Amino acid sequence: MSPHNTSERLAEILDPAVKGFPPFFRNDSAVLFNGDSLEILRSFPENSIDMIFADPPYMLSNNGLTCQNGKMVPVNKGDWDKSKGFETDTVFHNEWISACHFVLKPEGTIWVSGTYHSIYQCGYLLQKNKFHILNDIVWFKPNASPNLSCRFFTASHETLLWARKGKNAKHTFNYTEMKNGLFPEDKLKKVNTQMRSVWSIVSPKSGEKEHGKHPTQKPLDLLKRIVLASTKAHDIVLDPFCGSGTTGVACGCVGGRSFIGIEVDKGYCGLAKKRLEKAFPKGQEEPYLT
Repeated sequence: MSPHNTSERLAEILDPAVKGFPPFFRNDSAVLFNGDSLEILRSFPENSIDMIFADPPYMLSNNGLTCQNGKMVPVNKGDWDKSKGFETDTVFHNEWISACHFVLKPEGTIWVSGTYHSIYQCGYLLQKNKFHILNDIVWFKPNASPNLSCRFFTASHETLLWARKGKNAKHTFNYTEMKNGLFPEDKLKKVNTQMRSVWSIVSPKSGEKEHGKHPTQKPLDLLKRIVLASTKAHDIVLDPFCGSGTTGVACGCVGGRSFIGIEVDKGYCGLAKKRLEKAFPKGQEEPYLT
């Protein structure tokens, strides 16, 4: 099969899955499943996905309070974000990371996002499952919310782990593009400088929430950078905890990539569907980055 016939590759991956899990949304370039990520992941063929971005639950819904937009709000996000205890949470992370290793191509890479509540478990389990960590990225949030207790430092970053499936695999990294900049706004800044591992990116802009809000929504600028850095034209990107669909929107903005998303919450699937329909208009086939 030609590597350029992405829609056929996508169909080949999805054929076993759709028999047991009818897609919530599907077009030639993107598909969204509503269901348990582990069950759906296990229906995909081995060595079929080019890149994975995973933003798993941080297990923070503990009836506490936090500050959001200057207001005190509950931290509870849903049953999907409630901890079942350290050991059970660790088993959960190990299972989805193992499933991702199975479906990822030998030269593929995975990104995992988290805070200190989950990222160290995930980092250990990535290595346990034979992934080779390439970078830990600090996503610095210039507009982070203050902490209410005033008894520890204000959390103003998340950590992103980037790993390849095999230690000796030849993974995709678009070094020149990351060094020289890709967007018009990059040309106003200093270019020809290696991109470093601390990224200052503000929280999602208001326009990114026009169809609704997700409590852990990632900025589109963050996901565009990740997609541009670690994929090439005609790659297939998977997000097993896709929330409001930002990873898919990034694929649509960049162009030339196909997207598979899995989300357990039906309401957030509805939100992601609206965003994906807008991100993948009919006839959009030319990649931004070749």
